[in-house]
Amino acid sequence: MHAYRSMTCADLTRENVGETVRLSGWVHRIRDHGGILFIDLRDHYGVTQVLCDPDSAVFNEVEKLRSEFCIRIDGNVMARADDLINTKLPTGEVEVFIRDMEVLGASEELPLMVFGDQEYPEETRLRYRYLDLRREQMQESMKLRSDVVASMRKRMWDQDFREYQTPIITASSPEGARDFLVPSRLHPGKFYALPQAPQQFKQLMMVAGFDKYFQIAPCFRDEDPRADRSPTDFYQLDMEMSFATQQDVFDAVAPVLAGVFGEFGKGRKVDAAADWPQISYRDSALWYGTDKPDLRNPIKMQDVSEHFRGSGFAIFAKLLEQEGTQIRAIPAPKGGSRKFCDRMNKFAQAEGLPGMGYIFWREGADGMEAAGPLAKNIGPERTEAIRAQLDLGVGDAAFFLGGKPSVFEKVAGKARDVIGTELELTDTERFAFAWIVDFPIYEKDEETGEIDFEHNPFSMPQGGLEALEGDPLEVLGYQYDLACNGYEILSGAIRNHKPEIMFKAFELAGYPKEEVTKRFGGMVNAFRFGAPPHGGCAAGIDRIVMLLADQSNIREVMLFPMNQRAEDLMMSAPSEPSNEQLRELSLRVIPQE
Repeated sequence: MHAYRSMTCADLTRENVGETVRLSGWVHRIRDHGGILFIDLRDHYGVTQVLCDPDSAVFNEVEKLRSEFCIRIDGNVMARADDLINTKLPTGEVEVFIRDMEVLGASEELPLMVFGDQEYPEETRLRYRYLDLRREQMQESMKLRSDVVASMRKRMWDQDFREYQTPIITASSPEGARDFLVPSRLHPGKFYALPQAPQQFKQLMMVAGFDKYFQIAPCFRDEDPRADRSPTDFYQLDMEMSFATQQDVFDAVAPVLAGVFGEFGKGRKVDAAADWPQISYRDSALWYGTDKPDLRNPIKMQDVSEHFRGSGFAIFAKLLEQEGTQIRAIPAPKGGSRKFCDRMNKFAQAEGLPGMGYIFWREGADGMEAAGPLAKNIGPERTEAIRAQLDLGVGDAAFFLGGKPSVFEKVAGKARDVIGTELELTDTERFAFAWIVDFPIYEKDEETGEIDFEHNPFSMPQGGLEALEGDPLEVLGYQYDLACNGYEILSGAIRNHKPEIMFKAFELAGYPKEEVTKRFGGMVNAFRFGAPPHGGCAAGIDRIVMLLADQSNIREVMLFPMNQRAEDLMMSAPSEPSNEQLRELSLRVIPQE
C-alpha cells in the first residue's frame, strides 16, 4: 500500500464497503457521540467521515487530535445506516473505522478557523494565508482560477495561436503606471524594470514573423490598490496577431471569453460574442457615465440641456450659459414616488452634491401629471418634452445633474447603477459585454494645459499621419476595451507600426524624436525593416475569475495577494536589504525625514 493513501477523501463509494483503505488529510471537524469519535477527514478533493471507538488500538491517540492536525489513517470501509446517509457528500454512504493512525503534522491553536463561515480581518487572513486557503470557498476559487486558465489556453490553441514567453527583466516603458525598478549589480547606477505588460516584446514578435502569439503573462505595476486591482502584480491573457484589423482582434478573442464565461458562469446568460455591441467612448460616457458600463442595467442617460436653456429653473439655466456645460437626465422607470426620489437625493448628498433635481409622473385629476420642484419651475410644456424624449410614463421618474461632464459624470454613472439596482432593473443572472471603441489618443492636463497620452501610446491613430496634423484632442485611436458587468476586463489596440507616425504621435505628447529613439530604440529600429500591421489585446485573468466567482474583491481569487498597503504580511515584504546587498548594488538608502 502507498505510504500515505490508497485513494483520496473524495473517492469512496458503497462499492468499497469491506475494503481496507489508507487516507491522509486534515482533521476538519471532530464530534464525540457517547464515546465514539467521528472525524471529518478532509483533503484537496473532498471529505470522508472516519470514526473510532474504544475497541480501536489507537483510540487514545485519536482522542488527542485537534482541528487541522494532518493525519494518516488505515481502516475498514463500512456502509452507513440508511437514516445516517449524508446526501450532501459524494462519500456520504460510507464511513471508515480507524484501525491505525499516524500524526503527520500536529497543529497549534489556530489563529483562524478553517471550518465554518466565520469572518476574520483581512490582516489575519493574509498573514495566515496558508490557513485561509484551506477553507472550502478559497479552495473552490483557486480551482476555478486554474480551470479558467486551462480553458483559455485550449481555446487560444484551437484558434491557431501559439504560446511564447517574453522577458521578465527588461527596460522601463511608459505604460500608464509606475514601474518596479530592479538595480543592476553589473552596471552600477543603472536599473532594469519589471514589465508592466509584454507590450513591446509581443510587437517585436510580430515584426519577427510570428503571426499569432498569446501568453498567460505576469505583469508588474506599482499602483494604488483597489478592490478590483492588485497593487503589485497580476496576470493577463496577452495576445497579438499580424495583418489584423480591429474587427479581426474582436473576432479572435470574443469567442474565447464568451466560451469561458459560458463554461464557468454557473448557468448565467452569456450573449453570443457576435452580438456584443460596439459603443464609442464618447457615447459610453454620455449614456452610462463611464467607459466600463454595466449593460445588465437598461438605463441610458440622455442630454436634455435644450429643455433647461432659458428656463425658469435658474440654477440649470445659468449653468448652461457657461461653455462646456450640460444637463443630463437619468431615466428611472418605476421610480415615480417621492419616497424613492428622496432616497436618491440622499445618495447624491453622500457623494458630495447638494442633491439631484427630479421629476416624477403620476395619475392626476385630469390624467397624467408631472410632480417635483423641477416640474413646477420649468412648466408643463418643457416637462412634457422631457418625458417624451425619455419615453417615460405614469409611475416613472427622471433625475438630473448639470455642469461640466468631467465633473459630474462619475456621480451620474454611480446614480444610474444605484437606480438600476434599487428598482430591480438590473438583470443579475447575466454577463453583459460591450466593446468600447474610438478612444481619444490624447488628453489635456487642465492645470498645465499640456497634451499627453490618454490611453496606450503605441496605438495607430485613425486617419494615420494626416489625423495628427489637426487638433490633437480630436484624434481617435484604434483602441478598445471590453466591459463586462461594470468592469473593464480587456484592453487593446491596433498598433502604430510606422516610424514616421510614431515620431509624430510622441512629439504631440511632448516626447522629442531623440527621446523616443532612446527609450524605444528596439521597437523604432525594428519598424524600419518591414513591420507588418498588427494588433492585439490583454484580458485581466484576476478580474475575470473575480466575476465568475461572484466576488467583489480581487484578493479573493489570488493565491497570495498583497494588502491595501502593498505589503506581504506572510512573507514580511517589502523588507530592508542588508548592507552587503546594498554595497553589491552600489546603492545607499537615504532615510526619509
